[in-house]
Amino acid sequence: MENNRRKFLKNLAGLSGLAASAAPGLANAGSSSATHVQDIRLSKNKDYVRLVFDLDGIADHSIFTLHKPERVVLDIKKSKMPHGMVDQIQANSLIRSIRSGVRNDKDLRIVFDLSKAVTPRSFLLAPSGKSGHRLVIDLHDNKTLTRAKRTHKRDVIIAIDAGHGGKDPGATGRSGTREKNITLQIAKRLEKYINQQRGMKAVLTRKNDRFMRLRDRIHKARDSHADLMISLHADSFPDPRARGSSIYALSVDGASSETARMLAEKENAADLLFGDVNLAVDDQMVKEVLFDLSLTGTIESSLDIGSEILGQIKSVNRVHKKKVQQAGFAVLKAPNIPSVLLETAFISNPREEKSLRSSSHQQKVAKAIMRGVGKYFARKAPPGTWLASSDGEYRVNRGDNIEAIAAKRKISEKDLRARNALYADNLMAGQVLKIPVS
Repeated sequence: MENNRRKFLKNLAGLSGLAASAAPGLANAGSSSATHVQDIRLSKNKDYVRLVFDLDGIADHSIFTLHKPERVVLDIKKSKMPHGMVDQIQANSLIRSIRSGVRNDKDLRIVFDLSKAVTPRSFLLAPSGKSGHRLVIDLHDNKTLTRAKRTHKRDVIIAIDAGHGGKDPGATGRSGTREKNITLQIAKRLEKYINQQRGMKAVLTRKNDRFMRLRDRIHKARDSHADLMISLHADSFPDPRARGSSIYALSVDGASSETARMLAEKENAADLLFGDVNLAVDDQMVKEVLFDLSLTGTIESSLDIGSEILGQIKSVNRVHKKKVQQAGFAVLKAPNIPSVLLETAFISNPREEKSLRSSSHQQKVAKAIMRGVGKYFARKAPPGTWLASSDGEYRVNRGDNIEAIAAKRKISEKDLRARNALYADNLMAGQVLKIPVS
């Protein structure tokens, strides 16, 4: 008896292509007597339409879809239904009409004419309380299913911090260019480019010209559940010949060079004048434990991200320091958020000041940062994010191109690029690509 029951359940799942609920008495489905449909009930839910067929016994069934036009076909074996019963189901935004007929002289076929593509799901319910045997059909809108599946994996959140602002103008160039304005302009361009990438979302710590305490910038990133914080600045030095871009990560022990120490003091000065720089708890022992536990891993990630960004910045501007530097910037002291500070250029250098004012140069800087961020998260995205997920791998063959691979795997070329941080068209034979989830 148990073997017959398992065999029936297996066949039932194969016919429907979906899971069937095991209900008491299913082993008797082979009975030669016809099952009668006693009633049909329809209910609308947020994401699907449900039809319940009340039966006077157990029924074996199968369900499948047809396209152009869209239809769902339900076959109930050895079953009968009173003529005209389907007419009591009124048309709605999903079901245009329902037709029924006899198939193979003994089976009941019901056809649902639909206005859009759906994914059908079916299951049987055993008698319970006043309810008898029931066959339940759920028709899920494919667009709703796709949207739900996509939103199941969250985006990587990048907090973009435009340095200075409001009564803190930052450094000023010889032509009067203010650092606070340049950082906000680049931040907004970076926000745009990041938000165009599947799997990433940008959050600005400030959207206009206003003063923010350094601690409030960190709180903004924390409240946004940021996976990364990028603080944008423009460097300044008494010698106008100084030029180039630099990237900094936090150093627990201090700055990695005298220049870095001087720069850290300059950037932190705004809060010493205008705000509170106490970024941790009051208890010194608790503070030390928290930092010991958190900062080591966070700093390693910050250095890794900084290296990726620095590698991309090299194509846009001369690099002042060839490696990621470390200094005690207060804005980098978020124990659980990898953080980097980018000195985009020297605003004190007339040539670089002119570049910083240029829209095209700002766009190049923003795109370079975005590429660096994308390349890091393509390797080390947080678990549960879209960028950390994949539906398998593909090893590139000689002659392959991105468009052909996307078509072969039936995925979006844009998604394939985003998942693997492919910002150019060249591929290398043997290169392994992650196949993005839908």
